[in-house]
Amino acid sequence: MSFFKKLKSRMFKSSSKIDEGLDAIVQNGGEEEEIVEEAVAPVPPVADPIPEPEPEPEPEPEPEPEPEPEPEPEPEPEPEPEVDDPVEDETPAALAEPVAAPTPVQFDVDLTAPLTEQAASEPERKGLLGRFFGGGAAAKTVVKRTLDDDMLEQLEELLISADMGVDTALRVTANMAEGRLGRRLSVQEIKELMAQEIARIMEPVARPMPLYAKTPQVVLVVGVNGSGKTTTIGKLASQFKAAGKSVVIAAGDTFRAAAVEQLQVWGDRAGVPVLTAPEGSDPASLAFDAMTKAQADGADLLMIDTAGRLQNRADLMEELAKIVRVIRKKDPDAPHNTLLVLDATTGQNAVQQVKVFQELADVSGLAMTKLDGTAKGGVLVALADKFGLPIHAIGVGEQIDDLAPFDPDDFAAALVGLDR
Repeated sequence: MSFFKKLKSRMFKSSSKIDEGLDAIVQNGGEEEEIVEEAVAPVPPVADPIPEPEPEPEPEPEPEPEPEPEPEPEPEPEPEPEVDDPVEDETPAALAEPVAAPTPVQFDVDLTAPLTEQAASEPERKGLLGRFFGGGAAAKTVVKRTLDDDMLEQLEELLISADMGVDTALRVTANMAEGRLGRRLSVQEIKELMAQEIARIMEPVARPMPLYAKTPQVVLVVGVNGSGKTTTIGKLASQFKAAGKSVVIAAGDTFRAAAVEQLQVWGDRAGVPVLTAPEGSDPASLAFDAMTKAQADGADLLMIDTAGRLQNRADLMEELAKIVRVIRKKDPDAPHNTLLVLDATTGQNAVQQVKVFQELADVSGLAMTKLDGTAKGGVLVALADKFGLPIHAIGVGEQIDDLAPFDPDDFAAALVGLDR
C-alpha cells in the first residue's frame, strides 16, 4: 500500500488532468442534489439519548441505600417511647431526612444537564421522526449529471486527451454506460466506474517477469534513447539479488560511456558483477562473452543492456537482431525474456515503439518508467488493450524502491485520482 501512496502522489499530473476534466463535465449540465444517506448517518449517535427515559436514572436511587448507615442515629429515637405523641413526629422527621438528603438533589441536577443540551437541538428534531428526517445540519449536497450520449462523448474526449487512445477510450466509456444511461452520477461515482473499467482491461496483463529453472536465464533489455533502460536494469538486478538470485549484467551499450558507468554504480550497490567492453566494441560479441561467463559462474540471470535506438532506424534495429542471433548460438531459446522499457512521457508514440520492437526483437514484456513526470499515463492502458503484452513493472522515480511490480487496481485508482 505504501507504493500506491507514492504512485498516487507522483502521478498527479495525469490524475489532476482527469480530475479537472471530470469536474468540468459534471458541472456543465449538472445539478446539486442532497445526499439523504449522509444526513441519516449521524442519526445513530442521536439515537443514543433514546434510552434517556428517566426510568434509567430512577434505578440509580440505589445510592439512597448509602444513607442506610444512618440507622446508627436510630438510637436517638430512644426518648420517643417516653412520649407516644411524638410518634407522629417521627414520620415527618423520617420523611424530612430523605427529602433533605443531598443525593436526590444531585440526581436532579445531573438529569437536567443532558436535558439542557438536548434543548438546543430539540427544535431540529422533534420526536422519533424528527431524529431520522430532521438532521438538516448534517445534510450535504453534491453535483450530479445525467449520463447521456453528450456526457459520454465528453468523457471519451477527456480520456483521449490523457493519451488513452481512441479505441480504448471508446471501450472504457461504453462499458461505463452499460446499464447506466439515464442515471445521475457525481464525479466520485464516475471515478469509481472509470477505475473499475481500466483495471478490468489491465488485469490480464499484470504479470511479473517469469523465472525459469534453466540457467542462466537471459533477459535482453531494449528501448529507445532515454527511456530508462540502464536504470531499470540496475533496479531489477538489485531486487533479484535481494531475492537470493545470482545476477550478471552485460553493459551492451558500448557506444555510450555514461551508460557503462551508470551500470557499474548499480552493480557495486547491488553486489552484482558488470561485464564491459571497450567503447565502440561490437555489442553482439560482448553478449556472447557474457553468456559464456554466466554459464561458467552458474548465474541465475544474465541481464543484457542494449544501446538506445529509434524504432525508425533500420540499421540500429538490425544490430539488435544480430545480438539475438549471436546469443542463440549459445542457447537456441535465448533470450528467454525481451523486456521493452518505455518512457511514459512519449505518450501515443509508445504504441508505435511496441509495434516495431515486437516485430524485430520478439518483445515478451513491458516496463514503463517516468510515470511521475507526465500527464500521459493513460497510454499504458492503450498498450494493454492493443497488444496484451505482460506489464512487469512501472517506475515513478530514481530510487531503488521507485520501481515496483505492476498492480492494475492501484494504477487505475492513481490514474483517475481515486483514494483506496
